[in-house]
Amino acid sequence: MNEGVERGPVERPALARLIGIPVSDFARDHWGEQPLLTRKGAGFDDLFTANAVDELVADRATRTPFVRMAVEGSVLPSSVFTSSGGFGAEVGDQIDSAKVLEQFAGGATIVLQGLHRNWAPIATFTRQLISDIGHPAQVNAYITPASARGFDAHYDTHDVFVVQIAGAKRWTIHEPVHRHPLVDQPWTDHSAAVADRASTAPRIDAVFEPGDVLYLPRGWIHSAVAQGGTSIHLTIGVRAATRHDLLTQLLGAAGEDPSLRRHLPLGVDFADASTFAPDTAATITAARGLLEAAAAGGAIGDAMQRAFQDAVRPAPVRPLATVDLMTDLPPTAVLGWRDALRGRVEEDDTTVRIVLPGKTIALPGEASAAVHALRARPHPAGRLPGLDAASSLVVSRRLLREGVLTPR
Repeated sequence: MNEGVERGPVERPALARLIGIPVSDFARDHWGEQPLLTRKGAGFDDLFTANAVDELVADRATRTPFVRMAVEGSVLPSSVFTSSGGFGAEVGDQIDSAKVLEQFAGGATIVLQGLHRNWAPIATFTRQLISDIGHPAQVNAYITPASARGFDAHYDTHDVFVVQIAGAKRWTIHEPVHRHPLVDQPWTDHSAAVADRASTAPRIDAVFEPGDVLYLPRGWIHSAVAQGGTSIHLTIGVRAATRHDLLTQLLGAAGEDPSLRRHLPLGVDFADASTFAPDTAATITAARGLLEAAAAGGAIGDAMQRAFQDAVRPAPVRPLATVDLMTDLPPTAVLGWRDALRGRVEEDDTTVRIVLPGKTIALPGEASAAVHALRARPHPAGRLPGLDAASSLVVSRRLLREGVLTPR
């Protein structure tokens, strides 16, 4: 059973759409621990379709690494499905739709990667899902021709939600041989054990139809084969933070302690623990103090927040439309905090600062109430809490220019 606790009736619309049980039950019984197969009975055509695949392949000049192809588990060299874009677009790693057709008709699976970056409906949904679960996520699509297998039985080092978009696919799921694998613990480290486990009776053996969703924690062994015609599914990969991440971030501060930078004894013999036993004891004591101080001072949260910011990009802004809006900003224009923009607000007697990755935005202290209010919900540009109309417009323009606010 998962040790996490669902805190309160928080609305989580994207997550709720993927599961057929209460979020609190999912958090308690499945998150990070057990698969969950949900027969939704309704499709996800608003997110992705077969026509979207053709558009990305034929019309969007998609490039590697946003696409790859595989046959029976082996990734094909990009040269067999890419070419130059021709005059004016001579970049040589663009999808060649005719080459893709040739490989797909011959049984190759198309993998469209990073759809949370280049397909707007999925990007919007993914930002909401990240907000719901508090962990980074990304989305790939797998387009498999009839009766073809894309990849052999394996496990992933991240959780996934598998969303069947079109066609049917038979999935076979087996118990882990290496529970909760980290990023540097791939299935190939346990390939023999994975193959042995895949030959036993599966935990789940089911044909997925459009609208079906599987949650699969990292480490669970899986393989899939298309049934009948072309199958399309999304895999929403979730890079869940772990206690190992907490410890890694904490120990990152060890280099700031001069006692931990000291030499070990001259002539130390690592085959004889007694020659460095005092140093081991001193290290344990210093590490304990480091961990306790970090936990008490909030350094853990700050470090994890920075790691999260590195992994998740906020919603895009529209430069031309934003400049036009700033030029003649109507007081009634409703502005909100940019989706998925993470940062912190600091303030003193005279200044309120928005601390973002790579920059800090300083505003007069009287803007404090406005900044906190905007983080909570959108407001009209000319009516920000604690400011008169003219000052509200000045702050609104500044935060639009800095990419903190976007129009709603």
